[in-house]
Amino acid sequence: MAGAQGVRRVAAAGARPGKRMLEPGREPEEPSLPSAPAPSLSDSEESVFSGLEDSGSDSSEEADGASGEEQDGRMEKATGQQAGTPALRTQAASVPGEDEYAEDSSDEEDIRNTVGNVPLAWYEDFPHVGYDLDGRRIYKPLRTQDELDQFLDKMDNPDYWRTVQDRTTGHDVRLTDEQVALVRRLQRGQFGDVSFDPYEPSVDFFSGDLMIHPVTNRPADKRSFIPSLVEKEKVSRMVHAIKMGWIQPRRPRDPTPSFYDLWAQEDPNAVLGRHKMHVPAPKLALPGHAESYNPPPEYLPSEEERLAWDQQEPEERKLSFLPRQFPSLRAVPAYGRFIQERFERCLDLYLCPRQRKMRVNVDPEDLIPKLPRPRDLQPFPTCQALVYRGHSDLVRCLSVSPGGQWLASGSDDGSVRLWEVATARCVRTVPVGGVVRGVAWNPQPAICLVAVAVEDTVLLLNPTVGDRLAVSSTDQLLSAYTPPAEPAAQPTQWLEASDEERRGGLRLRVCHGKPVTQVTWHGRGDYLAVVLATTGHTQVLIHQLSRRRSQSPFRRSHGQVQRVAFHPVRPFLLVASQRSVRLYHLLRQELTKKLLPNCKWVSSLAVHPAGDNVICGSYDSKLVWFDLDLSTKPYRVLRHHKKALRAVAFHPRYPLFASGSDDGSVIVCHGMVYNDLLQNPLLVPVKVLKGHALTRDLGVLDVAFHPTQPWVFSAGADGTVRLFS
Repeated sequence: MAGAQGVRRVAAAGARPGKRMLEPGREPEEPSLPSAPAPSLSDSEESVFSGLEDSGSDSSEEADGASGEEQDGRMEKATGQQAGTPALRTQAASVPGEDEYAEDSSDEEDIRNTVGNVPLAWYEDFPHVGYDLDGRRIYKPLRTQDELDQFLDKMDNPDYWRTVQDRTTGHDVRLTDEQVALVRRLQRGQFGDVSFDPYEPSVDFFSGDLMIHPVTNRPADKRSFIPSLVEKEKVSRMVHAIKMGWIQPRRPRDPTPSFYDLWAQEDPNAVLGRHKMHVPAPKLALPGHAESYNPPPEYLPSEEERLAWDQQEPEERKLSFLPRQFPSLRAVPAYGRFIQERFERCLDLYLCPRQRKMRVNVDPEDLIPKLPRPRDLQPFPTCQALVYRGHSDLVRCLSVSPGGQWLASGSDDGSVRLWEVATARCVRTVPVGGVVRGVAWNPQPAICLVAVAVEDTVLLLNPTVGDRLAVSSTDQLLSAYTPPAEPAAQPTQWLEASDEERRGGLRLRVCHGKPVTQVTWHGRGDYLAVVLATTGHTQVLIHQLSRRRSQSPFRRSHGQVQRVAFHPVRPFLLVASQRSVRLYHLLRQELTKKLLPNCKWVSSLAVHPAGDNVICGSYDSKLVWFDLDLSTKPYRVLRHHKKALRAVAFHPRYPLFASGSDDGSVIVCHGMVYNDLLQNPLLVPVKVLKGHALTRDLGVLDVAFHPTQPWVFSAGADGTVRLFS
């Protein structure tokens, strides 16, 4: 394009004297374009630099004078503008009747960048993009459009698709139709010239006819008649290499086939030794004294050993034959299983894959996680402090009062005992007439109430211990109930206690008709959930104490329910079946999550006080930790116990959790849950507490933490309750 524009300048050089001059006091007309290129040289000055100057005609001198004046005017205009902004051009209107070439602005449109063979990347941090023929800077056009303006320009400008940017000047150039057609032809792999015909007929410069005169009559060279000196030098080098022994002659190939032992011990230089991953086949064990035809007497089996060998399975036998004794080698019969054993050996070699696995040299200490020392995680219970004796049978459950002063325990001897925690003194014994399956103290400190699960009934007891104001306010709260005029149908029956039962501490009796296996309170103390040993959707019932109403929250059953627990913060109910733990939203009445513990039988359940983590114990000796925000699969599985887990519990204040097992031990672990969601919980076992004696293959049946102190209570099958501090 630069060459074509230079030709246009030469063609229009004779018509330049007719161009109008700018008046000194007249402002130039603003062009319609938003920005115009910087001022360029006049025709005469440009022709001098380009080598196209005229031979000295008058018209060229007049043109030089006119263009010089025009250039001075442009310089004055350019110096009045701000730095970095290209000067705007003035367009002179054409005068009718003059020559059509008198007004030619082709040189004004061309801003020749004379920077030379210099990479344009050097000008990225400068306001200009190069220099013109006079050495003045060619400034980059101002580009203040953001992405939104570019997008609107793309939508509104119909010529946006054919607009490209000139790297030498920085201006946007609109491609003409001829240029667009040229680009499309090149993209299709065609020739750039339209008039070029790639399929035009070829011209035979040399015909196939025999001519009289040769094409060239040049005589042959002298080197065509003498031996080649280059080949002589090559031959001499090869002869020298053969004499020195550098080149060995080709030996004749041996036509006899070569065989090798497939199962032999390969050396590194052998054929199979070159394969790095090849593993040689294992060798057969060499025969010993038992395979001898005359073995020693100690290798000969007796009759009892023969009968035992016959009764064993072939896979369980140490030897596949019985040693026998023969007088001579000629008396040894043929081995009956010889062909079968050879065939099995071939199958082992052919079908059994052998692979070489590269061992990774890793320090075993690096694989063990760096856990803090237990002494840095104190406080936690370390030793046995008190033993609560008084029950005559195994203690199944226990519960601590909200203040931590009293302890309630239920046993198979048909009684509920109330203990003073600090002194291990039995304050009161309440006979309930059946096996106590569950005991739960109301979590509200202002309410002195204990729920006891006995057979098919839940008993609400007022133990009348501790603060007398709380005892009296509890009785007033229960007596303030007014039955509705039309009682609604309920799955349970609420019964008031008689006067004699009230003197014993009983206040209410909730009859279910099915055995009750667990009872637990909601955090506010008005609701309690029970688990019934039955089938169907009525396995879980929720009771409201203030209104004395019972309801079944589920319409269908998802298996045998083992344990239930209320979420401490949100309106969630966790229901643990044998193989899964389901999380239900009580307000929306929908299933929120389903946790998969990967255990055979879930036995216990506990929820972290913050509500984001859950632990489950199972009868296959596993303790599973779930992070509700992380996944429905276990975050960590702990296998510290040797027998079935019976109970798990979280401490309400300290980062501790404990598990009780049938092996008679209580394992206390440090479980720190961080506020940072990106940091995983830290689980470290810190202490193994032992003290319970195994009775009927049962050990620890229930565990519970003190609400304020780092103490843990355990109920054992030996009829005792132990406090570890």
